[in-house]
Amino acid sequence: MAEELLRKTYEVHGRDFDKAGENATEIKRVLKELNIDSMLVHRAVVIAFEAEMNVVMYATKGTITFILTEEAIELEIADEGPGIEDLEMALTEGFSTATNEMREMGFGFGMGLPNIRKNADDFDLTSEVGAGTTVSTKVRLESNA
Repeated sequence: MAEELLRKTYEVHGRDFDKAGENATEIKRVLKELNIDSMLVHRAVVIAFEAEMNVVMYATKGTITFILTEEAIELEIADEGPGIEDLEMALTEGFSTATNEMREMGFGFGMGLPNIRKNADDFDLTSEVGAGTTVSTKVRLESNA
């Protein structure tokens, strides 16, 4: 197991659109300060932002755990929310359960989970209807994706 260099957990509050994206911005700042390759930073920030928005849009609350190891940028997002009934559909580009209100704010294009999966070298999604969802990702520091 790779040595953990940094670990930070951020809280995300459901329906708090005013602060949505702040955690992803903080993760970006930390990675840039550590001189992580900009392409890897971009991929990690896409993951963090999309996941953070999903928590804000659908869950009561959640956390983003950001771990930097010698080998990877790891992001685990866990929420307390309605869960996902159909994981396969949720991973389909363009599929969205966003409300009209969310769409009017410019969200809900059905690209969140597909973008997370596309930018991660390792991706795991688990969900329990009525309990919540957990997304675990890794962006390997040596990846060229």
